Amino acid sequence: MNCEIIACIRGAPRQRQNEVLEYELRERAAIRKMKREETKMTLYDELVARGLIAQVTDEALIKDLINNGKATFYIGFDPTADSLHVGHFMALCLMKRLQMAGNKPIALIGGGTAMIGDPSGRTDMRKMLTPEQIQHNVDCFKKQMARFIDFSDDKALLVNNADWLLNLNYVELLREVGACFSVNNMLRAECYKQRMEKGLSFLEFNYMIMQSYDFYMLYQKYGCNLQFGGNDQWSNMLGGTELIRRKLDKDASAMTITLLLNSEGKKMGKTASGAVWLDPDKTSPYDFYQYWRNVDDADVLKCIRMLTFLPLEEIDKMDSWEGAQLNKAKEILAYELTKLVHGEEEAKKAEATAKAIFTGGDAANMPTAKLEADSFTDDEIDAINLVFGAGLATTKSEARRTIQQGGVSVDGEKVADIAAKFPKSMFEGDGVVVKKGKKSFVKVSVN
Repeated sequence: MNCEIIACIRGAPRQRQNEVLEYELRERAAIRKMKREETKMTLYDELVARGLIAQVTDEALIKDLINNGKATFYIGFDPTADSLHVGHFMALCLMKRLQMAGNKPIALIGGGTAMIGDPSGRTDMRKMLTPEQIQHNVDCFKKQMARFIDFSDDKALLVNNADWLLNLNYVELLREVGACFSVNNMLRAECYKQRMEKGLSFLEFNYMIMQSYDFYMLYQKYGCNLQFGGNDQWSNMLGGTELIRRKLDKDASAMTITLLLNSEGKKMGKTASGAVWLDPDKTSPYDFYQYWRNVDDADVLKCIRMLTFLPLEEIDKMDSWEGAQLNKAKEILAYELTKLVHGEEEAKKAEATAKAIFTGGDAANMPTAKLEADSFTDDEIDAINLVFGAGLATTKSEARRTIQQGGVSVDGEKVADIAAKFPKSMFEGDGVVVKKGKKSFVKVSVN
């Protein structure tokens, strides 16, 4: 505070002193705002602010690459299913952010590594897939990735590591690549420790070498200088940078993304019925919307920061939100992510459906379930089989407990008796709304 203001304050009445102090505080706030505007946040700064970065090999080098659009980077996706899921979602959003800043993404489909299986984060061995299953899954991945990444005009590449891994000569690989890896170092890697207790197969032990070889090949073929992955992939990624250094005498970089965990430390993207898929035929847009609408209060702002493209200034204002405001934040999260994955029209439908249901109305886009004719005995179905058949419980025991706890209603009437029966005629035509708890609704009809 300058001398003139100090003198003014000392010699003025208290009201005047307060006015001068308020003026000075406003001026300081204005100066801070001006300085923030002058110092534009870089892409790396934004990734840090959103809580996305876990580990980096060389921070200064990575900053220079991604902030200046000089990164040709890759993220690997093993096609172990016929759809991407929420676990892949953060990686796809990161690729989109970096591409928007002028960097070039390479989406590496693991058609070759899927033949082995990644042991990271697992206590059991992955199911072996046939080449035909893997190819089908690869084709499904390509369609879904195009919603996030612009592959036109060589702005991004989609490659399959089967193109080089499946043609490798085993003896040649041992001589050229195997000699670059220390078994002692590999056994210390976190990705192998969990499998060691139950028995790590030699097949899985080779996964780190295969992933490292991917980076080595992408560096040579496409000038790929940076790899991203989940922070459970750190050891595999370091293997790739070391292989490039030893074989090519070049520097390559690696950065891991923070895993999407809830407040209990568990991976997000799982429900009682399984994974939350990006394929609308496996997880409907409404169910996808509802998954995010129902996240815990403690997780909603973290998810908005990490997964949406809303400006950080807008998100920062939500930090003080409580109660009903947090419900509004959940609606924002659900809408933004559904729009990203399924498009704006489906996001609006899901939002309208949710609001219609929760205000006691009906909606054309409510999730549906169809009962088979053999679900009925003497043209009736009991409450347990109804809840189970509607997909509102994964087992009949769970359905029984839910009914006994008063958590089920059919056509607006609470079901109090597990022996209650409902005639087949109820479910003909448009069907009947079956509700579990406050948030799960299904319109049930008969085939």
